[in-house]
Amino acid sequence: MNVLRIRDVRLIVGAVGLSALGDLALGIPLALEIRDRTGSAFAVAAFFLCLFGPIVVCAGPAGRLADRVENRRLLVAVSLVQLAATLALLAAGSTGALLALTAVIGAGVAVAAPCEFALLPLAAGEEHVQQANGHVESARYLGMTTGPILGGVLAGAGLFDVAVLVNAASFGAVALAALVLHTRRVPQPRAAGDSGRAREGVRILLADRTVAVVLATAIAALAFFSISMSAELFFVVDTLHAGDAGYGILLGAWTAGMVVGATLVARRVAPEQLAFAALLAVAGQGAGLLGTSPATTLAAALAGMALGGVAHGVKNVLLRTLIHRRVPDALRGRAFASYNAARNAAELLAIAAGGVLVGVIGARAALALSGAVPLALAIVAGVLTTTTTRRSIDAPLQG
Repeated sequence: MNVLRIRDVRLIVGAVGLSALGDLALGIPLALEIRDRTGSAFAVAAFFLCLFGPIVVCAGPAGRLADRVENRRLLVAVSLVQLAATLALLAAGSTGALLALTAVIGAGVAVAAPCEFALLPLAAGEEHVQQANGHVESARYLGMTTGPILGGVLAGAGLFDVAVLVNAASFGAVALAALVLHTRRVPQPRAAGDSGRAREGVRILLADRTVAVVLATAIAALAFFSISMSAELFFVVDTLHAGDAGYGILLGAWTAGMVVGATLVARRVAPEQLAFAALLAVAGQGAGLLGTSPATTLAAALAGMALGGVAHGVKNVLLRTLIHRRVPDALRGRAFASYNAARNAAELLAIAAGGVLVGVIGARAALALSGAVPLALAIVAGVLTTTTTRRSIDAPLQG
């Protein structure tokens, strides 16, 4: 990779990490601000829907924008809109205004994510995209880990305004990074069969049997994996009696595993094995959670969580790379926006269902279920792809 390409990849990787850190550093203080203003759990739930819901609701238009507007300019514009919306939070006098501004920020995420995704192969070069995806995912995990910690500290100190400024600064940094990118993604002429509509993102993913089976399995598995987000706290604190610190250590083991999987393991997968290895990673993530559930000590639980985290990191990198390799450049914005919407929808539903499930069957059983079902889904999908699919994984689809 030449110097300019390395520089541009680093800029994109940094932008992804800063975005995750800034959004989550503000998320906790803003949720607490809304709770303090309203005293309503429904208002807090509405906040999270406004933050993450646009990724699902706006996926079609966002993906179409990413494929029809030069991505560097679009990323600059979206980041500046998010910056303005974030600063406006300081002057918001009502809960309605806070929620509306949050929705604007969330809509920006819906547009920025497919832009960053589509720019990456052009910045890194198609031959290096798998390794670059590993760095992107690692940056995102680190941002998602440090953001809530920073947000919690700022919330505890009553520094809501500082949290707003941190998030605003992250959007400013992303806009600056996009501004100095050398990489350009100019809209391509429509390929045969491309109507130019937002729904083409879904169509292109479903048209390839291998991609359809792998992504459907991953998204269905995610609807169960995310149950663990509700179960883990109760499992550690109430079942293992490891306390709040134990919960932090458990999540740290998962995150550390994700970084290892994304940066060290995923890049070793051969291009022709992407689909099967992604399903194997889904199975590994399920096995990690299932293996954690019978643990009676925190030390025993950490082994399963570390395994699951490694598999999680590998899975995310390989799924991104699979879409990059199988989808033509002209459709990548819409394809990734569609995938991202389905992934977030599954996660939101699972988080909501997880709290109910933990109350009904208990944390240990819920944790076991969150691993066992994805493990079974991955095994079935692996059999389907190896016995019925004969297409080469590295031959991209034609639009």
